[in-house]
Amino acid sequence: MDCFFWKTLTHYFLHLIFPGIIAFVFYRENWKKVYLILLATMLVDLDHLFADPIFDPNRGSIGFHFLHSYYAIAVYFLMLFFKGNIRIIGIGLLFHMLTDFQDFHCWCH
Repeated sequence: MDCFFWKTLTHYFLHLIFPGIIAFVFYRENWKKVYLILLATMLVDLDHLFADPIFDPNRGSIGFHFLHSYYAIAVYFLMLFFKGNIRIIGIGLLFHMLTDFQDFHCWCH
């Protein structure tokens, strides 16, 4: 199997499955609600619609799209210092950024 297969598999595992593991391990009593919140943070990718082209496999999201900017990431980090759903959203957004970072920088192009 080629690099593209493993990159794609890892990307979707980290976006769709691993948030469920995070929710179940750290928020066991409300894991379904937390999992849905973590999945909802993928709406951050709506900023891709403002790019031309919308998808470019040779372009990293981090630092390019406005909701993937370093300023936005700093705000997501500050969300960790709140309680409740704000913290969960911050965790989801930061994990999304980490997933996008590894997707571009840790695999063959």
